[in-house]
Amino acid sequence: MIFKRLLFFQDTMNYTILEKQLRGQLQKPLPGIEAQLKMSPRARIDAIFNVKFELPRKSAVLILLYPNQNSLFIPFIERAKNGGVHSGQISLPGGKFEDFDSDLSQTALREAEEEIGTDRHRIKILGSLTPLHIPVSRFMVYPFVGITDECPVFKPNRREVAKIIAVDVRQLLTAEINIEKITIHNTVIDAPTFAFNGTRIWGATSMILSEFRNVLAKVQF
Repeated sequence: MIFKRLLFFQDTMNYTILEKQLRGQLQKPLPGIEAQLKMSPRARIDAIFNVKFELPRKSAVLILLYPNQNSLFIPFIERAKNGGVHSGQISLPGGKFEDFDSDLSQTALREAEEEIGTDRHRIKILGSLTPLHIPVSRFMVYPFVGITDECPVFKPNRREVAKIIAVDVRQLLTAEINIEKITIHNTVIDAPTFAFNGTRIWGATSMILSEFRNVLAKVQF
């Protein structure tokens, strides 16, 4: 039924309904860490207990919903292979909080604009999800959900972004969780993954997506 509602929504282009419903769900108690942990590799849990405690730095990412092909899509990025901690990985657009950002939602919008070329002024922030600590990079990530009423003309920043990957919301709602062996920093780990068109999403990004799809599944319109 939710697929039929999505298609009906897109055919009528009535964004008011979706905005209202998603905003409302994001104001309710969130699925939180229980939903996130469904996609957590065991190695990540071990890292939380073994890492030396340091006050995490703040960062923000953006789950951007945009219309295309009679559905809604979310853009992901494949990070450029530059030798960084998350080099070459699939993630949501985002980055660290800067002192000139008025709040973390503005961090998410600014970073998305810098990385994939979206116009921050054409995106409405509907709410936020549960913050997630990433031990390996010592960041506390704050995920925000935004929506735009047009398909963006993406302009990836080639210094940071190797490519942009568009995922249909319907794929997220029906995606199965697979356990796959992932090699990271010369170590092989078993990680729960989502697979979209040959692209594997795992780690912090998949944990954020796990919570978001729990929220999205409750939307009625």
